[in-house]
Amino acid sequence: MIYKAIVFLPLIGFLIAGLFGRSIGAKASEYVTTGLMIVVAILSWVVFFDVALLSHEAGEVIKVTVLRWIQSGGIDVEWAFRIDTLTAVMFVVVNTVSCLVHLYSIGYMHHDPHRPRFFAYLSLFTFAMLMLVTSDNLLQMFFGWEGVGLASYLLIGFWFKKPSASAAAMKAFIVNRVGDFGFILGISGLFVLFGSVNFETIFAAAGTYLPADGAASTDVVINLFGMQLDKAHALTGVCLLLFMGSMGKSAQFLLHTWLPDAMEGPTPVSALIHAATMVTAGVFLVARMSPIFELSPDALTFVTLIGAITAFFAATVGLVQNDIKRVIAYSTCSQLGYMFVALGVGAYGAAVFHLFTHAFFKALLFLCAGSVIHAVDGEQDMRFMGGLRKHIPITFWTMTVGTLALTGVGIPGTMIGFAGFFSKDVIIESAYASHNAVAGFAFVLLVVAALFTSFYSWRLAFLTFFGKPRASADVMHHVHESPMVMLIPLFVLTVGAVLAGVVFEGYFFGHEYAEFWKGALFTLPSNEILEEFHHVPLWVKWSPFFAMALGFVTAWYMYIKSPETPKRLAATHRGLYQFLLNKWYFDELYDFLFVRSAKALGRFLWKKGDVAVIDHYGPNGIAARVADVTNRVVRLQSGYLYHYAFAMLIGIAALVTWMMLGSAF
Repeated sequence: MIYKAIVFLPLIGFLIAGLFGRSIGAKASEYVTTGLMIVVAILSWVVFFDVALLSHEAGEVIKVTVLRWIQSGGIDVEWAFRIDTLTAVMFVVVNTVSCLVHLYSIGYMHHDPHRPRFFAYLSLFTFAMLMLVTSDNLLQMFFGWEGVGLASYLLIGFWFKKPSASAAAMKAFIVNRVGDFGFILGISGLFVLFGSVNFETIFAAAGTYLPADGAASTDVVINLFGMQLDKAHALTGVCLLLFMGSMGKSAQFLLHTWLPDAMEGPTPVSALIHAATMVTAGVFLVARMSPIFELSPDALTFVTLIGAITAFFAATVGLVQNDIKRVIAYSTCSQLGYMFVALGVGAYGAAVFHLFTHAFFKALLFLCAGSVIHAVDGEQDMRFMGGLRKHIPITFWTMTVGTLALTGVGIPGTMIGFAGFFSKDVIIESAYASHNAVAGFAFVLLVVAALFTSFYSWRLAFLTFFGKPRASADVMHHVHESPMVMLIPLFVLTVGAVLAGVVFEGYFFGHEYAEFWKGALFTLPSNEILEEFHHVPLWVKWSPFFAMALGFVTAWYMYIKSPETPKRLAATHRGLYQFLLNKWYFDELYDFLFVRSAKALGRFLWKKGDVAVIDHYGPNGIAARVADVTNRVVRLQSGYLYHYAFAMLIGIAALVTWMMLGSAF
């Protein structure tokens, strides 16, 4: 019963606020949806401690059947909840952040007249994500997958009268459809290979794809999408298609362009998308399908490569962004790259650990950014802030904690550090220790990304809170701290940003790994990354620390000690600056290759097809001819009596003539 309550209470909140919001009012909608989410968050922690930390046996999966969903064409699918440690972790991440975002939104959105719709969308988003993480089969997962996409579209474009918001929502929806196409093909491929979309069936049969000698099987040829492939290559193809879906949802390199534009939605939406729901779906998918990915070294190598490039690429772009929310958005993109590197090298526990800690400090950073924006009357450009730490001290200190967690401040070899220190460092060490073909390349990019992350994070802090105020005197006069309903979520997330790493490191990727995961994540006996990362050289363990310190010192020098330096460097290296400021020109490239060509094709088909053919010879043409005939007939209805009498005479004369001629023949 508790599992059904966790999943369906957000749906109930969505229905109440969505259907009856106007009747019960904005306040009631806020209180109902937020109250239900508080209950769900508490229940999620109860389930987490029960399933992950208490007495359940290894390999035990709790299955809760809701109803029989589909039984047709060889597909037998139940709507059932799969409850294991991975699900329990996602319960905590999704529902804790969603609960705090709901509470925060009561203060942040108090001026908006459409609050019932907003809170309904938040609850719908949460429900869709819960459907995804509790899925017991791929069809159910795809239902939640698409539900998350729909809810993100509605929330990013919540202020739909704002053209940029509508465009951003459409962009997110379309780019994710590209990845989702691969996901659909991946699901179809798994059905071809295993004859089922149920996880238990797929995972049990996957072992037949790896003989005892550890070499991938090549003795069976499979027809997959018209191609004759052996088992190993077929499985690799399916994994790559599944990962294509993850690339879209988790904004990986090449399918990343929607994520920064998602900042057009209200700030609480940014926190929910970036910390707990949509972008984590791709990481969850690969982790859930670890029994499949673990059997395909080539697919894991590709995952590692894309993750490393994403971490580096997004970090470079974040160096020069001026919008406070976009800086944090690119940090999300970069941190997701870290998670995929961990997945690619087989350190699945490290990936989910970073997902877990990242949820706390990233939600904290976004909500603190919202508090800053709230204080400065909606301004988001950091160049027009400065000197705010004395005016909004609570926001300043909580955001500083979030920055310390994001940059991974801690002392290697000890248990002293913020959340990001424990989870990010273990990924870097795992990349170095891995035998993955591109792991060494990934290690270098991750260390460089750590340097850039530290620089742009402290750049944000220095531009926003230090120096002389650059806002207008009128704005500075009205700067004020956020109300308590917005500050309470910051306090809770601050605790998570400080303690989530040190408390749970031993469970997610430490000495209690097996007892914690209980088989929810699968690794082959040959995968010894859990042991090998402990034995990396000392310089590897300290490299993230020195990268973090160098980034901090550089940012301090450029924005506190010598604030004229950034302008001078931008002018000296204008080409590089514009390249980074314009995000490597991916938007312009995609606009040229896809958007313009699609519009040109549409205009051509409109002119040559719609106007030239349909309008003249198709339904429109037929309708036009009917209208012409009707217009002529209408002219006969003049309304004059003598016209009708004349018509009657002509008719009688024609009838008599016809009868006379007919009788003559």
